[in-house]
Amino acid sequence: MQNQKPKSESTIKTIALSKLIAHPGNPNAMSDATFRKLVRNIKRTGLYEPIVVRPHPKKKGCFEIINGHHRVKALEKLGRKEADCVVWEVDDEQTSVLLATLNRLCGCDEPAKKIALLKELTTRMGTAELAKILPQTAKQIEQLTNLKLNAVPLKPDVGQFAIPLVFFVTAEQNKIVEEALGKVTIQQGQTKAKGRAAAIARIAEHFLAKAKGGLSDGEKL
Repeated sequence: MQNQKPKSESTIKTIALSKLIAHPGNPNAMSDATFRKLVRNIKRTGLYEPIVVRPHPKKKGCFEIINGHHRVKALEKLGRKEADCVVWEVDDEQTSVLLATLNRLCGCDEPAKKIALLKELTTRMGTAELAKILPQTAKQIEQLTNLKLNAVPLKPDVGQFAIPLVFFVTAEQNKIVEEALGKVTIQQGQTKAKGRAAAIARIAEHFLAKAKGGLSDGEKL
């Protein structure tokens, strides 16, 4: 069975949590703070996106979680016994593709609309209470709601969005990098994050120039 696609028509089924088994290859991680907010959201509203599962390939009568691993853990923490699920008939290959995409395919906020929404919510709930259930901290919510809407473009320039760079370093390497970035001079009107990003780019440019011109003895990239 290859390249099998999910059924075009899906129905919600209620399945016992004891029959839902996490996929061992799930790459999605969530911080403890974010998980606590997820639990609060479900507890407060009683609502959550249905869990996406498939019939377990090895354990008859059980289902393997494709999307919703943390929601299942949150429901368990809240003492729930069952979860609403969407069952997809997919093979191993398609499941791997879904694991790699379902938690990553998303749009981005339009700043003006996001700020307006946060302002509306803070008038109803207050910043501290809102921070318990939203991804942002109380300080971040305050900073966003204090921004002037006319200073935020309704149609942000996609080319100006920051591109995340993810890599892993040792403790010693991190110490060196942080020491170097700590010496960065932040230009007027420039945020600390933009200053550090610019510094990293300058370091990369330096080594590119060195590579093109030939490296001196004992020097390597």
